[in-house]
Amino acid sequence: MKSVALVLLNYNGLELLKKFLPTAIENSKEAKLVLIDNGSTDDSVDWVSKNHPEVDCIELNSNLGYAGGYNEGLKNVKADYYALVNTDIELTADWLSPLRKYLDLHSNTVVVQPHILDHSKRTHFEYAGAAGGYIDSLGIPFCRGRIFNHCEEDKGQYNETVPIFWASGACFLIRSNIFWEFNGFDNRFFAHQEEIDLCWRIFNHGHTIKAIGNSKVFHVGGATLPPSPKKIFLNHRNSLLMCAKNLPETRLYNTLFKKLVLDGLIGVAYLFQFNFSATLAIIKAHFAFYKMFRSNNLLRKSSNHSTRYFLRKNIFTDYFLLRRLNFKDLNNNYK
Repeated sequence: MKSVALVLLNYNGLELLKKFLPTAIENSKEAKLVLIDNGSTDDSVDWVSKNHPEVDCIELNSNLGYAGGYNEGLKNVKADYYALVNTDIELTADWLSPLRKYLDLHSNTVVVQPHILDHSKRTHFEYAGAAGGYIDSLGIPFCRGRIFNHCEEDKGQYNETVPIFWASGACFLIRSNIFWEFNGFDNRFFAHQEEIDLCWRIFNHGHTIKAIGNSKVFHVGGATLPPSPKKIFLNHRNSLLMCAKNLPETRLYNTLFKKLVLDGLIGVAYLFQFNFSATLAIIKAHFAFYKMFRSNNLLRKSSNHSTRYFLRKNIFTDYFLLRRLNFKDLNNNYK
């Protein structure tokens, strides 16, 4: 049987660990549990070591973010499958078995995610991943069960196991050899959309990613990195970086130009809301991206760039103009 390491990444998350780690241990008995600590200062590691000695603790000297923290810590974790799980996730009984079994039986599927539901509104999908993620032609992410901020009630409508484009970094299972074959996450992302970037690279090489509907977990959402100008900066910079790396050559410059214009409009909208720090964060994100763009030869290290990466041409048009609020309102063609 393939081995599984359930790996939690922690940064000053003592209260989350107290709340969710006991449940993770109880409901993940077939996995080895590992905590990677990103240089916390809140005695997280001491508490885990004293109260849950069965959890292996890997201590890093500083906060390397989601991407760097996992990349560095996982160098010391040996398992066939990595289950990467946020510390603000409530794992349910038998959440892991369906994911593990699916990878065991389907060799071309290399990443799977459970359905992610809202911890405070437990009948509804949660923003960060819902029932599996997709992107539009501009690289804007959306999910089965979540388009922009509209999260649907889970009525079993997405329980069928289907291919998705990206699996949520909040909770997913990946073959460890695939993680390292693609050099893990891109450290430059620090946090946000690094999992979409990794999944896009995996997709470009013909592998399959799936959402498994008979596995469900509950996510607090935003607990590990609450809304802030820094979060806006990371989201806008990383979206540009992700597209610069993974778009097909024929769509690269046109798409980047459209994204920059769209970001400008969003920045203006923030100005009208007197949210000047948000507008400044977008401006800083653009300049940070320009610096990367010039110095890294477009950051494109692979010649594999599929033109079939998007499910919808423009999710903004679908949602805001055509009022397609639910994923099932979208048709599944590439137009």
